[in-house]
Amino acid sequence: MRRKITVIGAGNVGATAAQRLAEKELGDVVLVDVLEGVPQGKALDMYQSGPVEGFDMKVVGANDYEATANSDMVVMTAGLARKPGMSRDDLLKKNEEIVASCIGSVMKHSKNPYIIVVTNPLDAMCEVARRVSKLPKNRVVGMAGILDTARMRAFMAMETGYAMSNMHATVLGGHGDTMVPLPRYSTIAGVPITELLPPEKVAAIVKRTAGGGGEIVALLKTGSAYYAPSAAAVEMVDAIFNDKKKILPCAAYLEGEYGIKGLYVGVPVVLGHGGVEKIIELKLTADEAAALKKSSDSVKELFGILTC
Repeated sequence: MRRKITVIGAGNVGATAAQRLAEKELGDVVLVDVLEGVPQGKALDMYQSGPVEGFDMKVVGANDYEATANSDMVVMTAGLARKPGMSRDDLLKKNEEIVASCIGSVMKHSKNPYIIVVTNPLDAMCEVARRVSKLPKNRVVGMAGILDTARMRAFMAMETGYAMSNMHATVLGGHGDTMVPLPRYSTIAGVPITELLPPEKVAAIVKRTAGGGGEIVALLKTGSAYYAPSAAAVEMVDAIFNDKKKILPCAAYLEGEYGIKGLYVGVPVVLGHGGVEKIIELKLTADEAAALKKSSDSVKELFGILTC
């Protein structure tokens, strides 16, 4: 039986994710959005690329959630982008309403899907999805660390000129300015970058990683990143559906790991058919642990504002 994937939000991230999912033949895709005609038009366009790209997955668009019935996977991308004059709290409240409504609607038609959250502020929106869906914590996970580490790996490749495939990076913490890139655990062909690059180069990579999303927003002027975010979400779908047992940095619900309880925070996890099957606890230095606590404290502040 074919698997069914619902992508909520037909904007740049959602539409690009839907296209990648279809091309990788991970399942039939339903693209949902409130704008009439937009998901239908984009889905039809994607489906018509099938004969060229050689995929046989169905891609349909909808404005209602009946089309999402019996979904195996939900990728939540819908939400507002932060606008000039809008506070972080304003953004959180608006997107909490959107995520709660969308997840509530999709759960009326699907019993036990996995949910991958992409909407920002990411860590808090994962908690909204978990509370509204009432799914076990291992089935609700956030896309953050894969994107952050992808950016760090790209910057490492830019700096060294070495193959992207040789790059490995580790980033912990919330998805935002307080994220915690870990140079000691970031390697090129197994060698830590702290042994291959001078300290000032490492520090520059860490700084650029933390501001990676903002850098793209500043360049685009209107809009934000979507190629890398969509690719990261699709990697998570692939790892879960195909039970790959990949160790990937994701926003996972912690219950004491790293000394953090009751929060979604970015950590390395084993991602497979059970969703988040295991949380990998790295040994941190005092400075790294302090940075992770600072990051988790900022996430805790957001959780305190949630009303769902």
